[in-house]
Amino acid sequence: MIDPSHLRNTPLTPSQPAKPFLDVLNGQRQITPPLWMMRQAGRYLPEYRKVRETAGGFLDLCFNPEFATEVTLQPIRRFGFDAAIIFSDILVIPYALGRSVRFEAGEGPRLDPLDTPDGVAALAREADFGKLEPVFEALRRVRAALDPKVTLIGFCGAPWTVATYMIAGRGTPDQGPARMMAYRHPDAFAAIIDTIVENSIQYLLRQLAAGAEVLQIFDTWAGVLPAAEFRRWSVEPTRRIVAGVRAKVPDAKIIGFPRGAGALLPSYVQATGVDAVSIDWAAEPAFVRERVQSQVAVQGNLDPLVLIAGGAALDRAVDDVLANYAGGRFIFNLGHGIQPETPVAHVEQMVKRVRDFRS
Repeated sequence: MIDPSHLRNTPLTPSQPAKPFLDVLNGQRQITPPLWMMRQAGRYLPEYRKVRETAGGFLDLCFNPEFATEVTLQPIRRFGFDAAIIFSDILVIPYALGRSVRFEAGEGPRLDPLDTPDGVAALAREADFGKLEPVFEALRRVRAALDPKVTLIGFCGAPWTVATYMIAGRGTPDQGPARMMAYRHPDAFAAIIDTIVENSIQYLLRQLAAGAEVLQIFDTWAGVLPAAEFRRWSVEPTRRIVAGVRAKVPDAKIIGFPRGAGALLPSYVQATGVDAVSIDWAAEPAFVRERVQSQVAVQGNLDPLVLIAGGAALDRAVDDVLANYAGGRFIFNLGHGIQPETPVAHVEQMVKRVRDFRS
């Protein structure tokens, strides 16, 4: 077992904290780490599949406040997680900018590619947030329905990751189209990033006003960037979003998730000013404890595949995550989103293992 005793001087909250998840972001380590999962409202839940079938398409579900509220609350009812994340998608900003966004079964998101400087010049610069009013209404409804101990999370996609989908029109293995455009047409690419930054700030502020208590910025494709490009296209735009939100809401709590950042995590944390950082399952524990968790709270990082495997392998993996990080400010989560084929019983096994833990 790893002894994270060097982190144990982090103050603990009272025995029954008002909001365990939020308390961690406020600097207070929990004896039992708070717990939630990325994509926790999803296809692995039979109750979600039933609502999805009724709603029709994915965006129909996102933009129906009644349905979005219901699926956001489903994992809270079933598992008693410490945080609910509003059911939406990172591509609602391109949608509000007038881009065609659609989701094809088994294929993921599809957009009209924005892959030339002329196309970028025609891109709207200000989003129509009226199109996103259903998201804000769902936030209001979820906030009213949640137990006061449960924290409500709003989110957006990081500019780099959102731009990769806008440029290619879909996800690609290495996001080569976006990387190539950034090299060949840096001014046009910067214009896309600037547009996403400014509108993401407004979107997040509106989420806070609607009831979100914490914000998460998902940079799913940060790990494909070389170091210099990572600083330019992942770190700096995220820093601008954090600064823009806090210019209006100085105490806003923000979590960053630059997936795959690895050794660049400490510089990301220092430059962006986030209150916590999510780590993927490939993160090196000693490095994270010494260079990252000593600065901010850490969230993660169970491998979603071991959650599918279950059994003794899952117990060992949960124990390893807790041994590595529970000595400091820590939120238990997965290293990325839960997979649709995950058995519900395995989630229950994980939850019990974490809830029984005392550090």
